[in-house]
Order: sequence, then structure tokens, then C-alpha cells
Amino acid sequence: MPVLLRSAGRVLGPLVLALPACLVACADEQPVPPPPTDSPPAQVDAARDELAALAAAAQDRRLVAQYVHSRAGQPDRTVVFTSANDGSWRVDVPGGALGGTVDVSLAATADGLFQCALPSPGRPESASCVRVGDRDEPLPRRLDPRVQHPFTDWLDVLTDRRAPLAVAPASAPKGLTGTCYSVDSTTASLNAPLDVGIYCYDRDGTPTGLRTGNGTLRLAAPPGPPPATVQLAGPVTDGEPLGTEAPPTPTADPSDSPSAGTS
Repeated sequence: MPVLLRSAGRVLGPLVLALPACLVACADEQPVPPPPTDSPPAQVDAARDELAALAAAAQDRRLVAQYVHSRAGQPDRTVVFTSANDGSWRVDVPGGALGGTVDVSLAATADGLFQCALPSPGRPESASCVRVGDRDEPLPRRLDPRVQHPFTDWLDVLTDRRAPLAVAPASAPKGLTGTCYSVDSTTASLNAPLDVGIYCYDRDGTPTGLRTGNGTLRLAAPPGPPPATVQLAGPVTDGEPLGTEAPPTPTADPSDSPSAGTS
């Protein structure tokens, strides 16, 4: 029996010594796992940073600027955006209420958020304003002409790195200038934080245009200097704000029609 044990020891000894070396070699030959694929490409991440910086500059930009709003099937209209030195703002929107028949102005001041109805073909009266909420309160959807968002609350979304957005460099659409980015939503929610599309800015943060499902906004001329504060278009009243939908068509009164058998 001792002879057999000595023989087994002579055989197993080299194997026991070789086993750790084999394990190390085999471990070295394992394939290196690929890097995680959920990290964004460097170019996309840089584009998000660049757009956030331009949007932050746009928040601090004080100016008076005219934009042409184009939409398929509708005549072009000139939108005027004013960002005053005290942080108040105003956007004049031709055809912004009652199905495009009434011009309106939206303004945010220290006293709140206002909608002002302007003299227009659908409303010949003098301008008057209605308070519709606090300064930073969202405008109710039924009152929202949507063209003011690129200059106001959407800038907050573009500067928020936590917002569910995908950003990439983009070529300027026809008629637009500046540095442009494609902005898409990464969430399936119906309440997207902004309209997806192409957003363009000058180097100083001036919005030079955008193209979304709501049409195209194009800077029409170099911006002018800002006022100290914005002025409401008219006096504040207790009236009702005007919605964007066209008013119902009045139906004919049956009593006005000739009765049967009369001439």
C-alpha cells in the first residue's frame, strides 16, 4: 500500500502544481465583455450640451424681434416677441384666437400672465386684457396659440438635462439660419415637454427659427433693443379670455323662414 500511495503522489503532484497555472491561463483567455451600449455617443452628448448652452443664452437675451410664422394651407403671419430688461415678456400673435379671426397678445409681467385681444377684423373693439394666471403658470390649452413657447417655457426644457430629449446636430431647414439641432422626445407620453423638430440659434442665443408640426418660425430681421419693461396692449378688464377655436356658426331661426303656404 505505501508503494501505491508513493506512485499516486508522483502522478498527481505535477497535476496539482499545474492546475492553478491552467486556471489563470484559461481566465486570461476569456473574452472581454463589450462596453455598455446604453451610454450616448459622444457627439450626441456634446450636442445636448451645446443646445442647453444656447437655450440658456436665449433665456438671458433681451430684445425685440419679428418672426414669420408659416404653416401649410395658411397665410404667413408676423409674430413679434419682446423680452424686456426686467424679465417680462410679450408675444403678439396675429390670428391667435377664435379660429384665426382675432389677433391677441400674451404677456407675462410681475402682476401675472395676461391675454390681450387686439383690434382686428374679427374684433373691431379697442384692445383689452384679461389676467389668465400667475406669471409662470401654464396657459390653458384652449387659449394656447403655441407660437410663444419657443421663446418662453420651452427654453426651460432645453436647459434641463433631466428632460426626456434626444438631441443631435442638424442642417438648417430652408430659409433658416444659425446653428441647428434636431430635438426629439424619448418618452411615449402624449404630454411631451415640447414639440419635436429643428431648433436654430445664433451664437449669442438669439432664436433664429424652428420647424415643428406647428409650422416654421423664421427670424425676419435683426433684433432691436429691448424696453425696460413690456406694456400691456390695453387695460385689464374682468372679461373672459378668447379661445383658439372658431366660434360656432349661428343657426338660422326657424321663425324667420316663411311658413308653408305663405308667399
